[in-house]
Amino acid sequence: MKFTVPEKPHGKDRPRFRKIGNYVSTYNTKATTDYEKLVKLSALEQCKDQLDREYSGPVKMSIKAYFKPNKSISKKQYNLLIGQAHLKKPDSDNIAKIICDSLNKIAYHDDSQIYDLHIEKYYNDQERVEVEIEYE
Repeated sequence: MKFTVPEKPHGKDRPRFRKIGNYVSTYNTKATTDYEKLVKLSALEQCKDQLDREYSGPVKMSIKAYFKPNKSISKKQYNLLIGQAHLKKPDSDNIAKIICDSLNKIAYHDDSQIYDLHIEKYYNDQERVEVEIEYE
């Protein structure tokens, strides 16, 4: 099963904490919450007949994240970067974390079922994340 998240790849932010009286509350940033919703919506729209939210077996996942080069570089440098590895932030593990967490109870029961995970980051004209999931 394959689907595409049609926006700039986003990494999972660290949780935030706030103190309310004697208690500490934890919450995610709005950017993280919004991106998780976008991932869920993309998966549901593009693969709704193939998703198995109760699947409890092993899962393989491949994630390819595509970023646009900076506009401040020359056209020649821009064209040279297309297709090359993206070595800047967000980190690969944070991209994987937000995608995997977003798909809990959507594509599988829990992201702990993922035993094989591949993440690649490239420069491209069109920012997006391509996700491929295989049920074993």
